[in-house]
Amino acid sequence: MKGLRLSELERRVERLADEARKNEEAWKRAQAREMELLESDDLSTLLTRATEGLRAGYGLEAVTLLLCDPEHELRHLLMGEGASPEAFPHVLFVDRLPAALPFDPAAPRPWLGAFDPARHGPLFPGAEGLRSVALLPLARREKLFGSVNMGSGNPSRFTRRHASDFLHHLGIMAAFALENTANRARLVRSVLTDPLTGWHNRRYLEARLREELARGRRSRLPIACLMIDIDHFKAVNDRFGHLAGDEVLRGVARRIAAEVRSSDVAARYGGEEFVILLPGTDARAASVLAERIRAAVARQPFELGDGHEPLPVTVSVGVADCLVESGEDGNAGEALLARADAALYAAKAGGRNMVVVQKDG
Repeated sequence: MKGLRLSELERRVERLADEARKNEEAWKRAQAREMELLESDDLSTLLTRATEGLRAGYGLEAVTLLLCDPEHELRHLLMGEGASPEAFPHVLFVDRLPAALPFDPAAPRPWLGAFDPARHGPLFPGAEGLRSVALLPLARREKLFGSVNMGSGNPSRFTRRHASDFLHHLGIMAAFALENTANRARLVRSVLTDPLTGWHNRRYLEARLREELARGRRSRLPIACLMIDIDHFKAVNDRFGHLAGDEVLRGVARRIAAEVRSSDVAARYGGEEFVILLPGTDARAASVLAERIRAAVARQPFELGDGHEPLPVTVSVGVADCLVESGEDGNAGEALLARADAALYAAKAGGRNMVVVQKDG
């Protein structure tokens, strides 16, 4: 009898030791996932690791990320990195958090339980065969801004009986990583953004031009460039003052921005000049956009306030394109800008408020 009790005690100790080993392994895996999130250099990498990375790392059927982005700032930061929000199908950007999220706003903790298609289906669009879910709140400074949503086909993978400390810590680290990466993207944007118009600046343009030329070389697609200049802008400053001139610059930038595609690269080149890069576009197609921009700016005079009469403003546009051949040197970008600038000069010399396309050769 004594030997039986001893044997049972040994088995119990062995089970406890095995459970401790499993917990330690789970903790190490969780730490590895957290470090991947914290070491992400940009938003694109972080969003991929917070969805596909966690799904593969934990062997799950689905992982999505719900992010409240009412001002579309995160989406704009992504586009500032050269990425499209549509490239992240497992990241759900919303203008407000759904009321059905099962978190206590005062002290949000992970929620684990059976998958309910009516309640949880919108969090896992397109996912099939889910039987249990873990929803991890994302909160910073006592404000809930989203969730990491894990879905499993195993009904016993996530249940209300499971301890959620690992998942709670993962959610905290994910929220911290998102805040840090977004702040880093904001800092980069401030360095690469023109404060007056909110457009990208010349430094950003030069970096993107190199990227787009390399992409065009690989894909064998052309890239077009529009060089846009506000006509007689010095006279605006001289007659109405620099504050009025700044308002004209902002207004022109807004009218141009309304015409360009999200895939185009727009930048304030300096002074009253703007540049638009159009990947995958030749000069012929680019000239159509250039004409739309010219017409949009000229269509309606600008209101300057302070009793001034509405001011007619026009722009001149130079258009050029190139197809980068394999092995060409790094001067292709400078050559493209120079050809667009030459076309702009021709538009100015030809009477302004017009579009000129630089001919090959």
